[in-house]
Amino acid sequence: MTATTSPNNLLRYTQITYSPDATRALGQRLGQLLQAGQVIALHGDLGAGKTVFTQGIAAGLHITRRVTSPTFTLVNEYTASGDRQLIHIDSYRLGDNPSVAAQEAATFGLEELLTTENAIVVIEWAELVATLLPPDHLKIEITSVAQDELTRQITCTALGEQSKALLQALIEAG
Repeated sequence: MTATTSPNNLLRYTQITYSPDATRALGQRLGQLLQAGQVIALHGDLGAGKTVFTQGIAAGLHITRRVTSPTFTLVNEYTASGDRQLIHIDSYRLGDNPSVAAQEAATFGLEELLTTENAIVVIEWAELVATLLPPDHLKIEITSVAQDELTRQITCTALGEQSKALLQALIEAG
């Protein structure tokens, strides 16, 4: 695992996981630190582990309900501990490009969901709705490593002060 600060003062943290359980565990560690109002933007190819990571976040928030990808429903909502809510969004089926995807996201109220009181928002395929994301969010890129079907490189980049504090807490928690 490595933590770096880029020349433009962005905090980055990278960890390699060797199994879905390890990917889920990293998500769980993050979930334990999340506060209402935080937005997590997940990036990665199909099958990279975005939903597995989100399942970990849900476990960290003490959500006991089964967490599944909202690919066809677009949005799943879960009640979390501490009077919080997890809003899980999947942008995969929105448009063929970011401009069309942003227009289609308006039809289900993405902008309102991003500002839902007491909510933590996790968005899969966030690159498709990047123009709608708040300036302060945590970008997480999940990529397959080499030819290994299970190994993932997970890179977290804090965009904004709230996300920087969150990522710093994750780094310190080890």
